[in-house]
Amino acid sequence: MAKKGGNDGVYRVIDAIGTSTVSWEDAAKHAIAVASKSLRDLRIAEVTKLDMKVEGGKVVAYRARVQLSFKYEA
Repeated sequence: MAKKGGNDGVYRVIDAIGTSTVSWEDAAKHAIAVASKSLRDLRIAEVTKLDMKVEGGKVVAYRARVQLSFKYEA
């Protein structure tokens, strides 16, 4: 039986790529922080890919691809 005020809804999933010179965790947090400025009601964030930018044999940036889901407004 459906409850009143249930969590029924429609959600959209997008990819965002965050970067950081510190860590993958920082890169993922940055992606969410920036996306949350223009997207409302973010629900779930899933890290789907981690990679690094390398220059001269050294890591210069960490990158995290994050799938973000948010609810469409009715």
